[in-house]
Amino acid sequence: MTKLLPLGTIVYLQDSTTKVMIIGRGPEFNLDGEEVYSDYAGVVYPEGINPEDSIFFNQENIEKVVFEGFKDEEEDEYLTEYKEWENELTVKKAKM
Repeated sequence: MTKLLPLGTIVYLQDSTTKVMIIGRGPEFNLDGEEVYSDYAGVVYPEGINPEDSIFFNQENIEKVVFEGFKDEEEDEYLTEYKEWENELTVKKAKM
């Protein structure tokens, strides 16, 4: 299982100078006619949500963590549930 960063974490993706804030984890989406999932969904920081500009990326696409989001015991519980969800997936992980 991928070690996931918390919601609200701000990162730089590889070969980019734009900050991206993580707003979702494990999103499933259609890529070139195939259902896939990625580790994260993000938005450009500080602009925020624009429905046409969602950014999907995986842990290996992160070059640098600028700020790590809030974590507590609910986060730990979620990560346990996420691991179970990831193990039962029938769609493959997107290659970004």
